[in-house]
Amino acid sequence: MTSRVQVIQPTFAPSRLPDNGKRFYIWTIGCQMNEADSSRVAAMLMEAGYRATDSEATADIVILNSCVVRQAAEDKVAGRLNALIREKRQRPDMSLVLTGCMVTNQQEKLAQRFPHVDLFFDPSDFDTFKAFVPELSDLEDDLETLPHYYVDTATDARVSAYVPIIYGCNFLCSYCIVPYRRGKERSRPMAEIVSEVEHLVQRGVRDVTLLGQTVNAWGHDLDGDAGLADLLRAVDGVEGLERLRFLTSHPKYMGDDILEAMADLPTACEHLNLPVQAGNNDVLKRMRRTYTVDLWVDRIQKARELMPGLTVATDIIVGFPGETDEQFDDTLTVLREAELDKVHVAMYSPRPGTLSARWEDDVPADVKHARHTAVEQQQHDISERLNQKRLGESVEVLFDSFNKGRWGGRSRGNTLVHVEDSRPLLGKMADIRITETTPWYVMGSVVGDPR
Repeated sequence: MTSRVQVIQPTFAPSRLPDNGKRFYIWTIGCQMNEADSSRVAAMLMEAGYRATDSEATADIVILNSCVVRQAAEDKVAGRLNALIREKRQRPDMSLVLTGCMVTNQQEKLAQRFPHVDLFFDPSDFDTFKAFVPELSDLEDDLETLPHYYVDTATDARVSAYVPIIYGCNFLCSYCIVPYRRGKERSRPMAEIVSEVEHLVQRGVRDVTLLGQTVNAWGHDLDGDAGLADLLRAVDGVEGLERLRFLTSHPKYMGDDILEAMADLPTACEHLNLPVQAGNNDVLKRMRRTYTVDLWVDRIQKARELMPGLTVATDIIVGFPGETDEQFDDTLTVLREAELDKVHVAMYSPRPGTLSARWEDDVPADVKHARHTAVEQQQHDISERLNQKRLGESVEVLFDSFNKGRWGGRSRGNTLVHVEDSRPLLGKMADIRITETTPWYVMGSVVGDPR
């Protein structure tokens, strides 16, 4: 999953909800699962009468949702917490809350380091948060079935939604802290997930992404033998849903049944995010990824056979301990031959508590930077070439943002599309003829009437 900073600012507040005069501010960094957790917290507070504000200075409760996948993310969280010391001193009645992966098993240390924080609660531990907010105590029954509303400053909340379907991770990749912070895999029941999607669609959501640290492991811990393919078919049956996606997948669990469901279902989008992390089997073995490069390649090839025109994204870590120049060259070769649409690349950094943190971080920083640049440059050229082939094509775009005079949206294949048009396009679907391309996005013009 990608890492980014997001400020929760709901654009959707049902008129039936009370306004108790109190305000909340949520700042989120990390993956889409963190965003979904923040959206859930926002929905809970809104149900209790709180409303969002765009500044910590006007908030009665400030929530920071943290990430520790990389040191830079953790440093940003610490910086935000330290910056709030003065605000807390000036307004001692303001509640300051920290959640996310930085918190798990670290409450005592964090309390000593940040004594001005009023509550630390583990990711997705909504019961602890509910107990902390007095206004939530009378809404216990309602909150049990409250959807994970997706809210964002840049997008219309009625367009897209993230729906978590499985929490935690059973894999123990040698570089990853997530299993230690989010625990073992716990699947949500199918009926609960379908009900939530129905609820969201009734409120105008048209694009749903099912989330999990290992999303295609869904169902293995539930009674029966249902898997992700079965869940996709069930969610596809929700009337009014137009687009369905899922992430993040593990190559080991990407069975033919899932790919065939993607190919068969009308709502399933022609986009696959399948992390490979490295293009060399020895590196993958040290990473404890439990698959080979050949398996990953096979899954991509099978998906493309079933879905011509499929777009594919992956994740890469460069500079993993012990990675040689030859092993890194294997990664470049695999990516070049696969011709993917997008590659998320990160330089390895040791995370305390993981297996690889015990090893020598023996790839020099300048070598890591050089490899990072090499992957980005190669992918720049590949993406540029792939997007140029789309020139003149017509794609269906769902618009979810407006920035700097341009409407933004994504195709079913997850290609970012920008359009300059005087009509209000937010939340609408339109056919777009591509007139200009870049490696990162395409430009186009609306064909016919938006719908």
